[in-house]
Amino acid sequence: MKDLRDVIERIYNEVIPFSKQGKVADYIPALAEVNPEQLAIVVDTLDLEKFKVGDSEVPFSIQSISKVYALSMVASRLGEELWTSVGREPSGNPFNSLVQLEYEQGIPRNPFINAGALVVTDLLIDLYPRPKEALLEFVRKLAGNDDIYYDHRVANSERQNADRNMALAYFMKSFGNIHNDVETVIDVYCHQCSIAMSCSDLARSFLVFANKGVNPLNGERVLTESQSKRIGALMATCGFYDESGDFAYRVGLPGKSGVGGGIVAYMPGKLTMAVWSPALNSYGNSIAGIEAFERFTTSVKSSIF
Repeated sequence: MKDLRDVIERIYNEVIPFSKQGKVADYIPALAEVNPEQLAIVVDTLDLEKFKVGDSEVPFSIQSISKVYALSMVASRLGEELWTSVGREPSGNPFNSLVQLEYEQGIPRNPFINAGALVVTDLLIDLYPRPKEALLEFVRKLAGNDDIYYDHRVANSERQNADRNMALAYFMKSFGNIHNDVETVIDVYCHQCSIAMSCSDLARSFLVFANKGVNPLNGERVLTESQSKRIGALMATCGFYDESGDFAYRVGLPGKSGVGGGIVAYMPGKLTMAVWSPALNSYGNSIAGIEAFERFTTSVKSSIF
């Protein structure tokens, strides 16, 4: 594999123009204030080498990337029982759509659209007496950084603009697929999305998936090899909203994006990569981020395909 430092520095310079395209996620007021021209690329290897360029240590709201952590926590406890509450298929609809829930009897298509993530959050509340504290502890261990926190300003901004998510949760509750108080579920979900991490944190935290469920920082098995494989498959097919197929075609890695402008993905057995650029396309994915990932897998001539 080519020298990774040279590769990401070249790609960083190539994608700077793309960081000036698109727009930030202004439907969440706190995110609308983020400087859209910030850009970072980080690669972590399973040998615990780190290569980084740009704003790699600046914390930002990871938003939907947090759904991977919550899913991992629930899957590790429930195993296959989880899939009675949420499906495993791409949705083909916007991430906050109500449409499919009506004719699919309140069972969301997958855990990465908002409805599915709310079901996972509801299960997280069932399984962990202090879910917000448990989630933060889980993320800190994976990232090897105890200085990761919720951005309460973002969480409050999301909560004040959570009408659609409230509707999704109440609709699923009418089908018996949400068990806890909806206000509680939304509170935990908004905090989950508000976790503030840097690209450096993100890349390090996803090494557990590149390492088949074992955290290489401490040797702890977080997921079984099968669970890690299955979560990776969901990232590959559903991790990028209704642009997941195009990301698989252009990049060829399992990963997850968030409307905070972050994207993180991994090569099994080798490395992880995280990119942050807040300006988004119409699907809610970072424009510069996708360009950087496509250039990376082309440059190193490696993907999962």
